[in-house]
Amino acid sequence: MAAALPPALSHEQRHDGQAGGGAGRWQPAGRARALMRALLIAAVLAAPAVAKEGHGHGDAINNFTLVEEADLTRFDGKLVANWEAQGWIGGDINKFWWRTEGETKGPRLEQSEFQALYSRNIAMFFDLQAGVRHDIQPDARTYAVLGVQGLAPLFFETEAHMFVGLKADVLFRLRQSFDLRLTNRLVVQPLFETDIYATRVPERLIAPGPAIVEAGVLTRYEVTRRVAPYVAVMFERRLGESSRLARAAGENPGGWSVRTGVRFWL
Repeated sequence: MAAALPPALSHEQRHDGQAGGGAGRWQPAGRARALMRALLIAAVLAAPAVAKEGHGHGDAINNFTLVEEADLTRFDGKLVANWEAQGWIGGDINKFWWRTEGETKGPRLEQSEFQALYSRNIAMFFDLQAGVRHDIQPDARTYAVLGVQGLAPLFFETEAHMFVGLKADVLFRLRQSFDLRLTNRLVVQPLFETDIYATRVPERLIAPGPAIVEAGVLTRYEVTRRVAPYVAVMFERRLGESSRLARAAGENPGGWSVRTGVRFWL
């Protein structure tokens, strides 16, 4: 902000002290009054900026929960239910972050995992995360987790994590999605996810390399900002040698499906 200039002197200030032989001089009393007036004007103009600067989250603790997917589909003649949820609690810099996802096929739990992460903001749109992941199905496993989550250029929501298992299996997971708002309520969301394994996991019919890919388009209608039913056209499949291992074991390596569900946040 440019410094405020002293206001123009009044006729009385210009001639203050003339009787004492100071004709035409700006006397100390007039100088003080002008300075006080200038400071008062500057304070009034600066007050909104100071108030705005002092208004922030501070050390407030907030929380957020998002059920990103909760849907049903039919695959191989069975009803399949999928879920994916995540949330956090904490401040602007440090958070406890959790996420869970899984799938049931008929009455059977096919896949289930839970992650508990410490998340620290390291850039304007990115957090560094570290913690643990525990799987219940298809078999019980625990992993150490390290990765980043945030908003990449062009507004791609990005998650990139490495998992190091206590059974010596290592994998890398990349997720990306993008919201394309067609109207104020209608949103189209392309999404992509892949698991790339560095090790062989025979118990899960997994070979090294890109093992699983999931991609598709989810279209949701926001009844409110918090609740949005959706329809998703998805392609999920094992790749390469992992696909051949699944076929050899009598399992379907995957394919196309249409899911219907609801997305909501708390």
